[in-house]
Formats: sequence, C-alpha cells, structure tokens
Amino acid sequence: MASPEHPGSPGWMGPIAQCATGTKQEAAATGPDLPCPGPDEHLGKDSHRSRDPQKGSPPKGGRRHTVRFAGNPGGPSPNSSMTTGELQEYWRKEKRGWRRVKLLFEVASARIEERKVSKFVMYQIVVIQTGSFDSNKAVLERRYSDFETLQKNLLKTFREEIEDVVFPKKHLMGNFTEEMISERKLAFKEYLSLLYAIRCVRRSREFIDFLTRPELREAFGCLRGGQYTRALDILVRVVPLQEKLTAHCPVMVVPTLCAMLVCHRDLERPAEAFAVGERALQCLQAREGHRYYAPLLDAMIRLAYTLGRDFISLQKRLQESQLRKPTPWGLTLKELTVREYLY
Repeated sequence: MASPEHPGSPGWMGPIAQCATGTKQEAAATGPDLPCPGPDEHLGKDSHRSRDPQKGSPPKGGRRHTVRFAGNPGGPSPNSSMTTGELQEYWRKEKRGWRRVKLLFEVASARIEERKVSKFVMYQIVVIQTGSFDSNKAVLERRYSDFETLQKNLLKTFREEIEDVVFPKKHLMGNFTEEMISERKLAFKEYLSLLYAIRCVRRSREFIDFLTRPELREAFGCLRGGQYTRALDILVRVVPLQEKLTAHCPVMVVPTLCAMLVCHRDLERPAEAFAVGERALQCLQAREGHRYYAPLLDAMIRLAYTLGRDFISLQKRLQESQLRKPTPWGLTLKELTVREYLY
C-alpha cells in the first residue's frame, strides 16, 4: 500500500515541497553553462613547488594536505590526506590515462537549394573522431552565411588567435559553378581544421554553437511542441558530437541529456529516461549548485519509484544537498528544459 512517504502516493509532496522554499530559480534560455576548469586546477601553483626554504628541495616526507576531490568520484576519498609528492604522483597517473578527443572535419558534398526568394549552397560537413572507429560520426549542413557568422563572432573575441586563419572570400558572381563549389568545399574543410587546432577556439561557445546549435534549437522546439519522437531523433544524432566537443567540461551537455529524459518519460519509456538521467547525473557529479541538479534528482526519484528501483538513496542525496547548500528552486525538469534554446 502506498504511503505519503513514497513518490507517486497521493500524500507525497515530493522533494521540491520538502526541501525547497523561496522564489523560482531563474533559468537561462541561451543554452548550457560555460566551460569549467579542468583537473589541473585542483593542484594550484604551490602544490607543484613545495620546497624546503633552506635547501630548495621538497621536504623528505612531504607536507600533508587534506584534499577534497568533489568532482572526481574515481579519485581519492573526499577527505584524503596526501603528501605533496603523493598528490603529484596521483595526477601524473591520471593524466597518463587521459586522451584528448581529436576530431577531423570533411566537407563531403554540397547541394544547391532554391527557395522562393533565395538560392544558396548547402555544404555537408562530416565530423569524425580519430584514433578508433567512430560509429557516431556527425553529419550536418551549413551554408556560406553560417560560416560567415561564425567568423564574425570569433573575431570579436579571438581576433589575434585567428589572424592567420584564412576565411573564404565572398563572390558576387559564380557562386553556383561546380568549380567554385569544389574550391569552397576544400576551403571550409581547411578553415574548420585550423580553428579546431586552436584550443581556446575549439572550446569556445561560438565554435561549439556553430556545430550544434541549429540542430539543438530544432530539437528543443519540437520538445516545446510536444513532438517528443521527432525531438529524440534529432537529439540522438547531435548528442555524440556535443559530448566530443565538450569533453573538457561535460556539464555543458546536461540540458540536452535532460531534454532526452523528458522526451522518453513523456513517451512512457521510464527505463530509457532513467538511463539518460544517470548519464546527466554523472556529468554533474558533485555540482550541487547547478540549476539542473535538484530538478534532475527530483525527476530521477520519481522514475526510480516507478521502476521499482532504489529511490531512497536519491531522495537522501537531494535532501543532504539542500542541507549543505540550500538552493531554492520551483521549476520542474521539463519547465527548465523547455526554456533552453529559445533564440
């Protein structure tokens, strides 16, 4: 028999009612959060240079530090005491296991599209990951004006960094000849490859948005319109590329994963919704202050109860999070996701 303490029971008010008070949290409508610092920031400058002031060498036993690894569940325990040497050795081992995702860009084909008042060329871009067989290669289409917008946006922030990157010139005539299209295919391939080679550019919002935002806007528009199957079809194609582009900061893909959860749930596929939610929680890790953290946990609690899984631990996790860092929120996960990619 259901009790008021269980999700789905008539008397259960949910973690939102139990844990949160205050006004509704303001939701950003322009996409995921900005990139976050990488593991190097855990060390800091001093931990690399712990020296004996007299001999200029590290202390024999090393000074002990109490280190918190909130964002690395596979690392040392939350309050691990390690010497400077032990800490440096740990991160050296970690870095040996890291492999930067490297992407290759091909402009595979092009087609001329004619509309009532315009005519333009659509270039098909194929993005693949190197180093192993990539079963999730991304295929997308962009026109010259899309590339031009990217160039203008990058110049606002990275003018010096991209000063040697040549952008294909615009021509008033001859844009639809076979020779011009072939020339631009090669030029755009070179252009994207050169941009990707610049670290600050490939991690920038402008570059990532160029490759993912049009598809994400369409998918989130379908979500808002209740076209969940269509939204999922698009999201399933774009998420692998988004994950590769944001490997330096996985939290950026959380809104997209949460949109997939909402679609699966509203299509009455709780198992698939729960699996996607677990991926989103893994991306968030211990970022309890993130605007998606509490609504996502609330949705996962309800899904776990529906599936007969352990929802008590998720409920406890949410309650403890609110005790440590109270975060007022009043939006459900769906209400939060439908506000993304409005423009």
